[in-house]
Amino acid sequence: MTNISNRPANPKAGGVFIAIGSIGGAVIAGRFGEPVIGFLIGLAAGIAISIYIWRKK
Repeated sequence: MTNISNRPANPKAGGVFIAIGSIGGAVIAGRFGEPVIGFLIGLAAGIAISIYIWRKK
């Protein structure tokens, strides 16, 4: 059994940007008839923001 208090704390969570970017991109681009392109652009933007937050010190 792992004690949660022994795990190192990492308050920088960037995964939400991947989710919001993917869904938001698909919804916005879906209004223009291209939800897949919007999903991919949103996914790429979300990943870029997450990596930026992860690498930022």
